[in-house]
Amino acid sequence: MAHGDITHIDIPVGDMERAKSFYLGLFGWDIAEMPGFEGYPMWRAPNGVSGGGLAPRSDDFTHPRSYVEVDSIDDTVAAALAAGGSVAMEKQPIDENSSWAVIVDPDGNHVGLFEGVVGEG
Repeated sequence: MAHGDITHIDIPVGDMERAKSFYLGLFGWDIAEMPGFEGYPMWRAPNGVSGGGLAPRSDDFTHPRSYVEVDSIDDTVAAALAAGGSVAMEKQPIDENSSWAVIVDPDGNHVGLFEGVVGEG
């Protein structure tokens, strides 16, 4: 993936089993939990490229969130702040080679940032 590519889409759900059944039946998504991500089943579209996760809905996570690949979360956050954005969630590690964060654009939209390669190491 390259800087600016959409890498992942999280969908907030209130009933995990209902959501898994809905998306499997509607789109034929392969949905499964991965080791280290228990309680957060990940989905893969039939094209094998698009994917994301089904995450428990919370007060601060009520709408789907796209994640964008970036070369540097730190640089992208700095650029977002300089352009009038803010930070909803500070940079956090996924594993030793990858991290994520969430920024907010000037219109209030949350955009996830992803840096690295999950599982490489």
